[in-house]
Amino acid sequence: MIFNVRVNTRASRNRVEQGQDSLKVYLTKPAVDGEANAQLIDLLSAHFKVKKYRLSIKSGERSRNKLVEIDADI
Repeated sequence: MIFNVRVNTRASRNRVEQGQDSLKVYLTKPAVDGEANAQLIDLLSAHFKVKKYRLSIKSGERSRNKLVEIDADI
């Protein structure tokens, strides 16, 4: 499953919200040295109740708009 994610960094708390056409994710970490991407994977794995290695950022690693894939092979 592939879905769009809109990321906002340096938020007051971590949370995931359903937006119009994508998930809105608020992260406390800054977008420096991949910290926000690592926190994004941690937060989405907890939200969707999947292992971290099942999630990957397909595009937008250096952007606020990302395509994230959950590997469904079980």
